[in-house]
Order: sequence, then structure tokens, then C-alpha cells
Amino acid sequence: MTVLASSTPAAAQVVTGVLGFLVVAGMGVALFFLLRSMNKHLRRVVREPRWREEAQAGPEAPGGPEAPGGPEAAPDQPEQDYSRNGTSQA
Repeated sequence: MTVLASSTPAAAQVVTGVLGFLVVAGMGVALFFLLRSMNKHLRRVVREPRWREEAQAGPEAPGGPEAPGGPEAAPDQPEQDYSRNGTSQA
């Protein structure tokens, strides 16, 4: 039994070494670049989506469904795509 007890290193003898430092430093560098990329992408995000601005403008907006001539008044404009606004449409 004394042989098994003496084979474990004491707490004062355990050191992380260079490999442990390199792993932690690499994670720090990767975190730096990930945060930098995230900030760049967040700056590009539109704060208020276009469909919400159009909904707040109301029916008096030109080209709206209540406008004279209805939706056929501007045939050269493509129909708005609201499928990616974050809501589920059935």
C-alpha cells in the first residue's frame, strides 16, 4: 500500500507547463478575433426593418392598398417579400 501512495505526485509538484499556457493563449487569441468579427457583423444589422416602417406609415402611404389605383398603380415595382421577417406565416 505504501508503494501506491508514493506513486502519486504531491500538489506542489504539479505544473501546467508550456502546453497548458499555449492552449489558454490560443483560446484568448481566437476569442479576440471572434468578438471582432461579431462587432463587425452587428454594425451591419438594420435596427428597424423596412416592413415595420411601412406598417407604421399606414394606408396613406403611396402605393399602399388604399392608394388610388390599388396595387396595380405601380406595375414596375416587384411585390414585397415579407417571408423573412421572423414570423411564421401559414
